[in-house]
Amino acid sequence: MYINSSHPLPVARLSGVGKVTGKRLEEIGVRTVGELRVLDTAVLEGQFGRYGARLYELARGIDHSEVVPNRPTESISVEDTFEYDLLLAETEPIIRRLAERVWAAALKASRIARTVVLKLKTSEFSILTRRYTPRSAPTSSEELAQIALTLRERVHLGPHQRFRLIGVGLSNFRETDDKSKQSGLFD
Repeated sequence: MYINSSHPLPVARLSGVGKVTGKRLEEIGVRTVGELRVLDTAVLEGQFGRYGARLYELARGIDHSEVVPNRPTESISVEDTFEYDLLLAETEPIIRRLAERVWAAALKASRIARTVVLKLKTSEFSILTRRYTPRSAPTSSEELAQIALTLRERVHLGPHQRFRLIGVGLSNFRETDDKSKQSGLFD
């Protein structure tokens, strides 16, 4: 395996290393996977309990997790972060564009998505998610966009609230026996 030492990999890139673990690692002088790799199991287990052994293995590229090839799609989403924060009223064209991109990806999934998801991040970094599962699944990107726009109307944070990110997604995928139920998805 080739390791490019001019660009050390941050420990935050390891599975399970979030803000809290990352901060604890930084407190003991570990910021990169290379720095983590020089610590022995006893030191890591002393700091992180059982998860210390897992960190030891991950730093060495050891992962016994089962690889699941061709796992069915569980969700598809597309997000956009803006250069400057937007008012909710200014987001319709973005939601429509994101819906088109999600729909294009859903066409490749060849399964029916039942739930439409709208994700918003405020200028203060709070994340809001709205979901809706209609009686029948959306049959076009336009219908997907309309549902996402309806979900947008369920956000009640005041007219001056600004947003830095919007995401549109599909989830709750189901196998289909009758392709005519979502004909636009398979045409």
